[in-house]
Amino acid sequence: MKSYWQFLSGHSDDLHQISFSGPEKILPSVFDVSGFASDVIAIANLATAELKAARMNSTKISSVKVDRVEACAAFRSEALLKGQGWEIPAAWDPIAGDYMTANGWIRLHTNYSYHLQAVLNVLKVSANREEVSSKVASLNSEELEKSVVEAGGCAAVLRDYQSWQTHFHGEYAVQELPIFLEKMSSHQKPAFGAISSSEKPLSGIRVLDLTRVIAGPECTRFLSSQGADVLRIDPHGFAEVAALLPETTVGKRCAFLDISTSDGKKVFEALLREAHVLVHGLRPGALDKLGFTRERVSQINSSLVIATMNAYGWHGPWKHRRGFDSLVQMSTGIAAAGALAKNSSKPYPLPAQALDHGTGFLLAAGVCRALTELYKNRTNCFVKGSLVGAANILLKGPSGNIHSSLPEASYFESAMIDDMTYWGPVRRVRPPGEIDGEKGQWIIPAAPLGTAKAEF
Repeated sequence: MKSYWQFLSGHSDDLHQISFSGPEKILPSVFDVSGFASDVIAIANLATAELKAARMNSTKISSVKVDRVEACAAFRSEALLKGQGWEIPAAWDPIAGDYMTANGWIRLHTNYSYHLQAVLNVLKVSANREEVSSKVASLNSEELEKSVVEAGGCAAVLRDYQSWQTHFHGEYAVQELPIFLEKMSSHQKPAFGAISSSEKPLSGIRVLDLTRVIAGPECTRFLSSQGADVLRIDPHGFAEVAALLPETTVGKRCAFLDISTSDGKKVFEALLREAHVLVHGLRPGALDKLGFTRERVSQINSSLVIATMNAYGWHGPWKHRRGFDSLVQMSTGIAAAGALAKNSSKPYPLPAQALDHGTGFLLAAGVCRALTELYKNRTNCFVKGSLVGAANILLKGPSGNIHSSLPEASYFESAMIDDMTYWGPVRRVRPPGEIDGEKGQWIIPAAPLGTAKAEF
């Protein structure tokens, strides 16, 4: 836990404000997923408490408490989410999953239609799992991975950690941090002010959210639970994974906006001027192609805190590569280590999308630390996280207990709350952690994309 706070340039004495309760080993894994969940959630809450102290012009940071059961529930939040009287859609496309090739395992990620189409185009088959499996079985795993990625799809070969360390990208990736702050400029006046003790830590903070799937949305929904005004922007007609929407849009307003058009650019510029934080998970260079380089964004709003994350890290030949949690687990040796420990012939993943959730909470911590630096020291910071950096923490950290069983949903009942969404009532995991005895709270119900106006 100390290392995360150091990555974020926090003062080590602040860590004394954190306390934990509950069992240490909850989620079954060869890696310490339970400890990772508890630690990053503690750091996110500590950074939030520090920001509140700064905005109250106080030198005393409030105490932070984390219940480990609640932390592990948060890492499995999308799996624990239950519709009350209605069914949440399936989380995975029928073609997505692990396949045996002629020389090893590969995972195909097809949850988005264009990624599915890329796989089908490469294999020259229909969207039938038996056809896909039969065709994949005759192919070389690395050649198929390369072909799918070049076609605009997403795939990852199963590699063990030793081969990943010597891989042409892995040799860069194993050095990546899960989160870090890059100081951008000094003497910047923050566009937000002080708060009272009765206000939430991020009260009055406007967050522009250009994230998808789990990691980025985890960051922004945590910020919203602590009082931030979060506006999520997606292209017109974008179809997010339907199973995720009731979970990842809670606490936010969601709008459509085409940033590639001249009118869309004008609206986006206006939003950037009003925002205090921009969080995005776009691949490096994507905003640049739309005319919004870091330099241009800085000209629009010099005190804007920018936080971003990617899958495979910020150095090496795969830094622009599309990726998801399950793919990074395959690439880095996590799924192989799980299989070895379980004596399984198939890849054995983590018991949660831990790289996504971990990166999301650390990114939220980075945003709060950057806001504190801006408020107290007039220094603006660029926040960067990566899934492969989170994988490195697990790979190099303490071991877990893979031979225990995954707890039933009822085990996490103490972490659950009743809530309402656009689609109907749900039972969901509440915001994890406490700051001076107070828990975060989502005010805006989860809703479909494009249901709000593109304005703060």
